[in-house]
Amino acid sequence: MIQNNVLLEKTLDFSVRVVRSYQYLIKEKHEDVMSRQLLRSATSIGANAREAVYGTSKQDFIAKLHIALKETSETEYWLILLQRTAYLSDRQAESLLGDCLAIKKILISTLNTCKESST
Repeated sequence: MIQNNVLLEKTLDFSVRVVRSYQYLIKEKHEDVMSRQLLRSATSIGANAREAVYGTSKQDFIAKLHIALKETSETEYWLILLQRTAYLSDRQAESLLGDCLAIKKILISTLNTCKESST
């Protein structure tokens, strides 16, 4: 199930991008607080999605994906804040936000499918 899983691939790729953005923000912009929050929430998305795959039940799977979805919302917040405070350029922020939104859509779709099959 893990191989060729679009959600897991996208969240890992997104995490790598955010780690690189974090390094940039620390070294070039000397920004530590917001970038650390971004790093935590963004990398948590993929960690929770990966945990969901190994959930002990369907409810556990759904719960972990809900946590991942909440983390996408928090990640969006930090990206917008970093953009509005000019730590990230519009181009940088919009690119990361686009990836975050794509992951959010996959999570919502997956959760809806799980809930529909439960009823």
